[in-house]
Amino acid sequence: MENLKVIIIGAGMGGLTAGIALQQAGYSVEIYDRVKELRPAGAAISLWSNGVKVLNRLGLGHAIAQVGGQMDRTAYYSSTGEPLTDFSLQPLIDQVGQRPYPVTRTELQQLLLRAVGVETVRLNSKCLNVEQDEKGVTAFFEDGHQTTGDVLIAADGTHSVLRSYVLGYPIERNYVGYVNWNGLVPASEDLAPKNSWVLYVGEHKRASLMPVGRDPSELGGGDRFYFFLDVPLPKGTVSRPETYQEELFSFFKGWASPVQTLIERLDPTTTSRVEIHDVDPLPTLVRGRVALLGDAAHGTAPDVGQGGCQALEDALVLANYLQTTNVSVEDALKRYEAARIDRVADIIQRARKRSDMTHGKQPEKTQQWYEELKREDGSNIMAAIANTILGGPLN
Repeated sequence: MENLKVIIIGAGMGGLTAGIALQQAGYSVEIYDRVKELRPAGAAISLWSNGVKVLNRLGLGHAIAQVGGQMDRTAYYSSTGEPLTDFSLQPLIDQVGQRPYPVTRTELQQLLLRAVGVETVRLNSKCLNVEQDEKGVTAFFEDGHQTTGDVLIAADGTHSVLRSYVLGYPIERNYVGYVNWNGLVPASEDLAPKNSWVLYVGEHKRASLMPVGRDPSELGGGDRFYFFLDVPLPKGTVSRPETYQEELFSFFKGWASPVQTLIERLDPTTTSRVEIHDVDPLPTLVRGRVALLGDAAHGTAPDVGQGGCQALEDALVLANYLQTTNVSVEDALKRYEAARIDRVADIIQRARKRSDMTHGKQPEKTQQWYEELKREDGSNIMAAIANTILGGPLN
């Protein structure tokens, strides 16, 4: 279909990538976001090979390679520092045909914003509702603005306002059962090797360090790690930045010295603390000319590292169907839904299952996993990651 006007609600990773893909297809694109200033949620993202391949397809491969971290190995340790497994990721890279690029969310967002064009994005624009008929779809905003197009993409995140419009009813997010502290710290060998993804596991908790590339704001650009610390806690536990370190020292008491050093060095004022939620797989992703995309379509726990990658896959698949289907917009969106609905449901369910295993929902299974890691040479872990990557549209 030619000369479509596309309205995108949400200027996160999914919305911006969809904008780029649809611009490249020759469509007119308008992107709106309710925030006054674009600030990504979370410090960094593990952009696995399927997500990188989407960026390659959009001509952004060189740019992501410039800002992504060099992750060559993965290592697991027990909470007290006993080595469990340590292996090269090269066999995985060879199998899937692309290395992963852990990257800060700020740099990824800036890269996507430059590609789509800052002038395409209108901030401080809260979409309240949409209406559609056989001729088009109209979005209505809090400030009185309205805009009409041929198709509307609801990429308005995990707290999506438009999801209930598509479904016909509101849904609640599910608390997965753990709290995640995450942020960035300068890379140093007393924390982890600069090219390794290192995880400490025990007591149903995790501490992780992942290389995310150099700091562009610093002269000479120092290497950085993305860190996260996971603790199973009841929903609604109260915390504040000035007590983060004290709490974390308590939760990780007796853990290996790199974990203690990490807690010492993290900056509480730039550390995020998130209660991890997901959303049950949705029965539909589209309604007429309106399509859900990214976290609005499939809110997932981060335990298989695929939340952002699935948003990138969504964007490419949606653009492809709009380009290659000439029956109607509605028909193209139904084909997008058919191509994506089982894929994203599988990711949600696998992430939830992995979270349960990692965080002690059934303590004997978690203990069994710790024992299995001692015998792991990397092949099982890489096979699971490869299976996820190769299940995508660019396999």
